[in-house]
Amino acid sequence: MPEPILLTPGPLTTTRRTKEAMLQDWGSWDQDFNALTAGVCARLTDIVGGADSHVCVPLQGSGTFAVEAALGTLVPVDGKVLVPNNGAYCQRVVRILNTLGRSCVVLPFGEDEPADPVRIARALADDPTITHVAQVHCETGTGILNPLPAIAEAVASQGRSLIVDAMSTFGLIPIDAARMPFDAVIAASGKCLEGVPGMGFVIARRVALEEAAGRCHSLALDLHDQWRYMQRTGQWRFTPPTHVLAALHEALDQYREEGGPPARLGRYARNCQALVAGMRALGLRTFLEDRFQAPVIVTFHAPTDPAYCFEELYARVKARGFILYPGKLTRVDTFRVGCIGAIDTRQIHAAVAAVGEALADMGVRHPANASGEAHP
Repeated sequence: MPEPILLTPGPLTTTRRTKEAMLQDWGSWDQDFNALTAGVCARLTDIVGGADSHVCVPLQGSGTFAVEAALGTLVPVDGKVLVPNNGAYCQRVVRILNTLGRSCVVLPFGEDEPADPVRIARALADDPTITHVAQVHCETGTGILNPLPAIAEAVASQGRSLIVDAMSTFGLIPIDAARMPFDAVIAASGKCLEGVPGMGFVIARRVALEEAAGRCHSLALDLHDQWRYMQRTGQWRFTPPTHVLAALHEALDQYREEGGPPARLGRYARNCQALVAGMRALGLRTFLEDRFQAPVIVTFHAPTDPAYCFEELYARVKARGFILYPGKLTRVDTFRVGCIGAIDTRQIHAAVAAVGEALADMGVRHPANASGEAHP
């Protein structure tokens, strides 16, 4: 039976070359593996143009591990973090800060509303005790893209530090360390670089990381300690995700061969356009306006037809070879479909056909939500 296509924001569908890279075993202290680690870190730093000012610190675990590591290492115990909040992953940042005992201020936005740089700048001006802003670049709970360049400018104009959760945009939407001041950009192996899950990483401003010595609440998540140990020995402090790193190395080779960020963004954008057009043709409504939609994952209103049930839709579409994603909103019934991974518009068209067939088999005759038409 063929593998299903993962229409999710990560883990995602990977190429055979990436999978085959995991067939070799590596010694965690071996010089060849150390060289592999160093090479991957250098290439990740180069993606954001940070070689002269920033360093890459890899970390075992999912992206959330890296988010907590960055916040726990870079934000002082007496620091205060502004969190522009327009979705579930912003709320996760707030939860992490609360767990760490770091003071935070939540700046609320609607789930269909991008974070506003003007409001962020005003909030910083009104509270000089705020030291950092933690900004999610793409809120994958909805698929909304927040205007990071303008936000970075607003934060810098107020003399504060910026920490960016770029989990679902790293390597896709340009982030330039030379033009966009940030203390950290956080991402993971199993997203737009099309590796497999299991390794997070933080591209940290070297000076900020050096100032963070002894600050972290955790030994395992201490980015400064991890970085210093790697600088001294070339090795990870604790057992590294060797196969994950090897897969990412291979995925980065393919990323370069494809043409880097412009080519990857172009493919994902075409996937997104084909998905939205096809699903609207079925009568399904997008949650976001097109101008706010990132080409990562698209949220659709659930049909109001009484015959609709997401679990049944999921099972029927899975039987046809595609994995969907449940909704992440609390006030609206939705489901999500990803655009990223080693797929193109051929798989997207086939997935849309599978959704249409599944809805028809379920007896869903009125897919459109009764509240209105699809967003233009």
